[in-house]
Amino acid sequence: MFRVKKPGVLTTVQDLGRTGYQQYGMVVAGAMDPFALQVGNLLVGNGRGEAGLEITLIGPELEILCDTVIAICGAELSPTLDGSRVPMWKSLKAKKGQTLRFGAPKKGARAYLTVAGGIDVPLVLGSKSTYMKAGVGGLAGRALQKGDILQQGSSDRPLQHLIGRGLMPTEIPQYRDSYTARVVLGPDRDSFLEEGITIFLQGEYQITQQADRMGYRLAGPKIRHREGADILSDAIVPGTIQVPANGEPIILLADRQTTGGYARIGTVISVDLPYIAQMLPGHQLRFAEVSIEEAHRLYVKAERYLRELSIACK
Repeated sequence: MFRVKKPGVLTTVQDLGRTGYQQYGMVVAGAMDPFALQVGNLLVGNGRGEAGLEITLIGPELEILCDTVIAICGAELSPTLDGSRVPMWKSLKAKKGQTLRFGAPKKGARAYLTVAGGIDVPLVLGSKSTYMKAGVGGLAGRALQKGDILQQGSSDRPLQHLIGRGLMPTEIPQYRDSYTARVVLGPDRDSFLEEGITIFLQGEYQITQQADRMGYRLAGPKIRHREGADILSDAIVPGTIQVPANGEPIILLADRQTTGGYARIGTVISVDLPYIAQMLPGHQLRFAEVSIEEAHRLYVKAERYLRELSIACK
């Protein structure tokens, strides 16, 4: 399907993650922006959970080895096909012999390249996702390298029926340099002074250079603990916000550890995580409290949209 001529800064194979194994210490991994990946898969006729390429900031240069249909969703990284601009959030035909390139990043941090039939790499514990620290999944458990060849999975859909699908402009996420993320407070709320909770909800934080697929360290107003930062190690979920002894929060993301020993002040709700995944060091974050009932309502709304899109793409 693709021959890698240039690998980009960090390009990995990702699906929706390796679920069901955290009890054994296995990291979930998966797409940092699962919304963009799922939309891209639907546009090219795949199931929502199929693997695509997660492309970070500076993208690869790929030679197309067979006629296929692709879509690029997520960050705007100036993609071109043989020098012609590739529209975002829309499926299009890619012909054998063409070259797909990425240029200057404009908005967002991570783009997702999906292809009809998906990417044919081995399943490891039920997932194709790459977890680089353990050398698991994807293509040999690592990021793409020059000379790699990616194989295409099989698709039973005629290619001509998959071309030209796209989102309405009003449905495309808008990535910004500042964002207010909604959080459900706890489960270790009692570990913090009420003053600390107030500071957390009223303060503005900056994403530091210590930001990767595991999580983002934030700089900003210090959050005070009641006694100390340490707790008995407990579960970590997507969007968990830990506060270590220095009082500055850490948002844990796709490659997060399965358990942690710092007090958890809150959890970013699932529908806001894709927007955080598209932010860069230096960008600004604020936090707003919502109830767990509101978080559930927003999750159901987002899931309903993806299911409706899935039906529309059949």
